[in-house]
Amino acid sequence: MRGGRAVTERDGADNHQRHRELEQVWGNLPGWGALAAVNHTSVGLRFVVTGLCFFLVGGVLAMLIRTQLALPEQDIVSAGLYSQLFTMHGTVMMFLFAIPVLEGVAMYLVPKMIGTRDLVFPRLSAFGYYCYLFGGLIVLSSLLLQIAPAAGWFMYTPLSNARFSPGPGADFWLLGITFVEISAIAAGVELVVSILLTRANGMSLNRMPIFCWYMLGTALMIIFGFPPLILGSILLELERAAGWVFFDVAGGGDPLLWQHLFWLFGHPEVYIIFLPAAGIVSTLIPVFANRPLVGYRWVVLAIITTGFISFGLWVHHMFTVGIPQLALAFFSVASMLVAIPTAIQLFAWLATLWTGRVRFQLPMLWVSGFLVVFVCGGLTGVMLALVPFNWQVHDTHFVVAHMHYVLVGGMLFPLVAGLYYWLPHVSGRLPSMILGRWGFWLFFGGFNLTFLLMHLTGLLGMSRRVYTYEAGLGWDWLNLLSSVGGFVMALGVAVVIVDFALHFRFGRRAQPNPWQADTLEWATPMPVSAYNFASLPDVGSRHPLWEDPALGERIAAGEYGLARIQHARRDIYGSAPVSGRVCSVIHLPSNSWLPLQLALSVAALCICLLLKVYTGALLAVAVVLFFALRWGWHNGAHPRASPVRVTDPVDPPLHSRTRSGPGLWGMVTSLMADGTLYVALLFGWFYLWTVAPRWQLPDAAPLELTPLLASGLLLSLAVLVYCRALTWLETGSDRKALSGFGASALLGLVHCLVLVWLLLSAPLRPAELAHDAVLTVMLYYQLLHSGLATVLTLLQLQRLRLGYVGKALPYEALVLQPLWLYSLTVFWLSFAAFILLPLAWTGTS
Repeated sequence: MRGGRAVTERDGADNHQRHRELEQVWGNLPGWGALAAVNHTSVGLRFVVTGLCFFLVGGVLAMLIRTQLALPEQDIVSAGLYSQLFTMHGTVMMFLFAIPVLEGVAMYLVPKMIGTRDLVFPRLSAFGYYCYLFGGLIVLSSLLLQIAPAAGWFMYTPLSNARFSPGPGADFWLLGITFVEISAIAAGVELVVSILLTRANGMSLNRMPIFCWYMLGTALMIIFGFPPLILGSILLELERAAGWVFFDVAGGGDPLLWQHLFWLFGHPEVYIIFLPAAGIVSTLIPVFANRPLVGYRWVVLAIITTGFISFGLWVHHMFTVGIPQLALAFFSVASMLVAIPTAIQLFAWLATLWTGRVRFQLPMLWVSGFLVVFVCGGLTGVMLALVPFNWQVHDTHFVVAHMHYVLVGGMLFPLVAGLYYWLPHVSGRLPSMILGRWGFWLFFGGFNLTFLLMHLTGLLGMSRRVYTYEAGLGWDWLNLLSSVGGFVMALGVAVVIVDFALHFRFGRRAQPNPWQADTLEWATPMPVSAYNFASLPDVGSRHPLWEDPALGERIAAGEYGLARIQHARRDIYGSAPVSGRVCSVIHLPSNSWLPLQLALSVAALCICLLLKVYTGALLAVAVVLFFALRWGWHNGAHPRASPVRVTDPVDPPLHSRTRSGPGLWGMVTSLMADGTLYVALLFGWFYLWTVAPRWQLPDAAPLELTPLLASGLLLSLAVLVYCRALTWLETGSDRKALSGFGASALLGLVHCLVLVWLLLSAPLRPAELAHDAVLTVMLYYQLLHSGLATVLTLLQLQRLRLGYVGKALPYEALVLQPLWLYSLTVFWLSFAAFILLPLAWTGTS
C-alpha cells in the first residue's frame, strides 16, 4: 500500500509538472497579451461569442421589422429606414452570424476531435477572426451612421449602383462583406489542411468523427463557393467608385451578371450553413441514442453528394428573370435532386434513434425541434423547386418563411443543441434543465407561430419588401400573430442566454465525459486546457471513448506521443492524409501580434477607400505588404519558428525538413479558392459576351500582341528557371540554386514591367466598355500574382543565403512552386480566352 501510494504521488507530481510545462508553452499571454493569442480554443470561442453578439443585433432588427408589420398602415419606421433594417437584418444573419459562428465551433472542436493540440495555421485563424470582427464592425457602423445600404442583403444591381444607391452605404456593405469573406476562406483553408494532415496516429479517414467529415465538406464548399461573391463585390465597387462598366447595359454590361455571381455563392451558402449543423446532429444523436450512427458510410457519401449538387442550383433563385426553358427544367430537377442526400441523412438519424435507447436530455430536445422544423422547410423547398409554383410565390413572404424554416430550423436549433452539449467542456459545469426547457418551448412555439403564418401571407400575395399595407387585404390578423410569435421567440432566446450566463456560476460540476460520448474531445480536461492533450493519443476505433473509457486518464499520464516539451516549441504530429499514420512533427508558431497588426492594416485600407482618401490607401497597402512579408519571414526554418539546428536529429522529421508539409497543402488549397475567383471572372466574360444586349468586341485588339507574347515568354522562362533551381537546391548545389532564384526573380520582374507598360499604354476604356473593364481586371489579376511570385522568390533567395533554405530544408521553396505554375497557367489561359478567341471571332489580326 505504501509503495502504491508513493507511485501514485510520484505520478501525480509528474503529471502536474507536465501540465505546467505545457501551459507555459501553449498558454496565452496575460492581460492585453491575450489579443496576440493564436490558440484554436481561444480563437474559436471568440468567433462563437462575437457571432452570438451579431445575432442579437440581427434579432433586434428583426423585432423592429415585425413591430412595423404587426398592424396595417403603421409609420413607426419610414420606408427608407425599413429598407435599411431589411438589408441589415439579412446581412447580419447570413454573413456575420450563421457561417462565422459555425466556423468558430469547428475551430474549437476539430483539433480536439482528431486528437491534436491546435489547427495547423494558428496565425491564419487569428487573422481570420480579426478580419471577421473588423469587417462586421465596418458593416454595422453604416447603420450607426444612418447611411446603411437599402438595396436588400443580396444587393441586386442596378438598385445597388451609384445612381440608385448614392452615398457610401453600399460601399460599406461591399468592402465590409469582402473583409468577412476573406475570413471565411482563411477558415476554410485552415480546416481542410488540418483535418487532412494532423489527425491522431491511426485515425484513418474511415475512423474520422462524422463531424469532421461534415466540416471537411463545408470547408471545401467555402473555398469554391465564396470567391464568386468576392469577385462580384470587387466589380460592383469598381463600378461605383471608378465608373468601370460591368453591370450597366449601356456600356455592354448586364445587371443579371451580379445575380449569377451572388447566387453562385448564395446557394452553396445554404448548405455551407446546413452541413455543420447537420454534423452537430450526427454527433449528438448517437450519443443520446447510446449506439453508433447508422449508415456512417452512406452519410459520408451524402455529405460529398450534397457538396457537388449544391453548386448546380444557383439559378433556382432566378426563375423569374427570363431564363430559357431548358435551363429552367435543368435547375428545377437539380433543386429536387438535392433532397436525396438530405433524405439519406434524415433516415440515418431516424434509424439511429429507432434502434437506440434514447435519453431525452436538454441537447436532444433541441435536436428533436430541428427534425420537425427542418423537415417542414424541406417540403416547402421541394415546392419552390417547381417552376410554376415558384413564379407565383417568388419574392413573397412564402419564400421568407421557407428560408427561415430551412436556415433557422436547419442551423439555429442544432447550434443551440451543440452549445448545450459542449458547454461543460468550456465551463466544467452543467446547464439548468428547467431554464433550458423553458427556453426551448418558448423559442419553438414562437418560431412556428411567426413563420408558419408567413406562408399564408405569402400565398395571399404579401411581398417580402413592403414596409406597410392597407387594412382589409386578409393579412392583418396573420401579421399580428406573426409579430406576437416573434416576441415570444425573442423571449425564448433571452431565457437561453440567461441560462448560459448563470450556469458558469451556479451550474452543477460536470463529471468527466458527462454525456457518455464517444469522441476524443471528451478525453481532455474540463474546463479544457490550452494544449488539449497532455500526450497525443493513438486511435484504433471510430468510437475511442466507448472502446476505452479510461483513455483520457492515460493521455493525461503522458503514455502517448509528444508528452514532453522540446525546445520550448509548440509541436503536433503530422499524419498521412488517408491512413492517419504519423509521418512528421509540425512545429507551430506561438502567440503573435502579426495577425492583429495585419488585420488592422487591411481595415485601415478599407476605411481609406470608404473615405476616398486614396493617398492613405496607398500607404495602407505598403503597411499591409510590410506585415504580410514579416509574417512570412518568421516562418519555416527561421530560428523564431524552429529553434533546432539542421544537424540535430528529429524522428519523425520536422515538417520544415520534408518535401510535403502543411505549407504546400495550404498553398494548393488557397490556389483552389483563387482559381475559383478566376473561373468566375471567365464566366463573367463569356456571360456578357453571349447574353449582354449591348456587348461589343472592338474592331482591333486593344493590347499589342508582340509585347504581350514577350511578357508570356518571360513568365514561362521564369517558371522554368525556378523549377530548375529547385532541382539544384535538392542536389545540394546552393550556388546554382542562388543563381536560379535570382534569374527567375529578374525574369518575373521584367514580365511585370511589361504588363505595367501594357496597362499604361493600351487604349482601354473600362469606364465606357464592359469588354475593356473585364480585360483590365484580368491584367491586374495577372500582375498581382506574377508580382507576388517574384517578391516571394526574392525572399527565398535571401533565406537561402542565411541557411533557412537548403538541401536539408527544401520545404519553403517547394511551397512557392505552385504559385509560379498557377500564374503561368492563368496567363496563357487568359491569352487564349481574352485575346485569341475575340480575334478569331471578329476575324481581325
